[in-house]
Amino acid sequence: MNTRRRFMATAACAWVAGKAPGLAWAQPAQTAADPDVAPRFALLIGNGKYPSPHDLPPIAKNVMDLGEALAFRGFDVTQAMDLDEAGLRITVAEFVRRVARAPANSVTLFYYAGHGLQLNANNLLLAAGANPKGKRKDLLARSLVLQQRWLSALPARAEALNMTVIDACRTDLRGAIGDGEGLNQVEAPLGGLVCFSTAAGRPAVSPANPNQNTFYTEALVKALRTAPDDQSFDEMFRMVKMQVEQTMLNHPLEAIRQLAQSPFMADNARVRVRLGVTPRTVDSRGGPPPSEAEEAQWQTLRNTVWPPDLLRLARDFQQKYPRSRYAPASRLDEEGAKRAIEVLRSKEVKLYKTSFVAALPDADLEDLRRAARGDKDAAARIARQHQALNTELGQLRFEGWLQYAAGLGNGIASYELALFYRGASLPAQAAWAEAKAQALGYSPPRSLAHERN
Repeated sequence: MNTRRRFMATAACAWVAGKAPGLAWAQPAQTAADPDVAPRFALLIGNGKYPSPHDLPPIAKNVMDLGEALAFRGFDVTQAMDLDEAGLRITVAEFVRRVARAPANSVTLFYYAGHGLQLNANNLLLAAGANPKGKRKDLLARSLVLQQRWLSALPARAEALNMTVIDACRTDLRGAIGDGEGLNQVEAPLGGLVCFSTAAGRPAVSPANPNQNTFYTEALVKALRTAPDDQSFDEMFRMVKMQVEQTMLNHPLEAIRQLAQSPFMADNARVRVRLGVTPRTVDSRGGPPPSEAEEAQWQTLRNTVWPPDLLRLARDFQQKYPRSRYAPASRLDEEGAKRAIEVLRSKEVKLYKTSFVAALPDADLEDLRRAARGDKDAAARIARQHQALNTELGQLRFEGWLQYAAGLGNGIASYELALFYRGASLPAQAAWAEAKAQALGYSPPRSLAHERN
């Protein structure tokens, strides 16, 4: 056990005894070979000790393996295991303060593996030792509220990248089948990227073997170890999502196939941060640097904002440059464009090419690029930008972009659409949008529910 891990184990014991020691957070080391690299640091919390049969044997391996993979990518990693409710809240509060004190362009990652649940639209991260089947009042008292204690507490920084990864699991497959009580949908704060190991409202399953990782963390560790240096973190998480889906859909056990996870992502990062921390002097995949023609075609592809054009250009790029360092990203563009086209063809979505290619302020162009690639959160942000114009055309596009965002899986946008229809005295459309929000795993806070009534 290394010094950092040994310290955190001692701290956990002290918290159980009711004594919360001060946390000694080491300053993240700069990479000597590249002084311009932003500092990277991570907090990994693993809670696996719960009353039987709710214990989660793989959690310790999850934290150890992920810590090593993040260190490989230049992160200064702090690990904490089996924290009670006081330890959980103190540790996260200290990390929030560390993020606030860090340089504005810092790259941070907060990871929690353990039991997670939803109560009154809040996502709760359950302290070690608590019973996931306990009374509602006890669960709230023994948990950390993700939205309030972490996401809302982060400083809003466009130049930062703050990643949140929640791998909330259960081992009881029978109890998980047909259970729609999973985590609630959230939107990422400015500069943030939020990932859940499964879709909102759905369970994530965990092996009972302590020598195995959970499905999501296994894919994440592998990606951190093997992805090319030039791949960005958001691209890597999209690859992880695809890997988890493929692995579980093709699993030999029928129960696992039935519970195949489709990881949730909410992306509001404004900067592209590559995985590598070494200077970019050669192609990280070992191939030759891109030619001028390849670079020009890639830039054309990246600037395309209409999904049918994007799909055509992505396929053309892969055919011409199958071994390009940009090939993995082009495949993500292709998959995103296919999903976007599918939604645009839906009869419930009234959004047309002019809404994508019409001029918008420069600050909004990145969201347009993302929305063309199937980003549900970028689509919702564009809808709100049109609403703020307070024009007839803006209202029409607000409705269309919300429809599109909902079609891509944004339950929050779908609920906003329901409120919009209720305000316009369209009860049938409002009921449809509200039902869709619920199907997407979104439960509105009570304040919104009261507004609906």
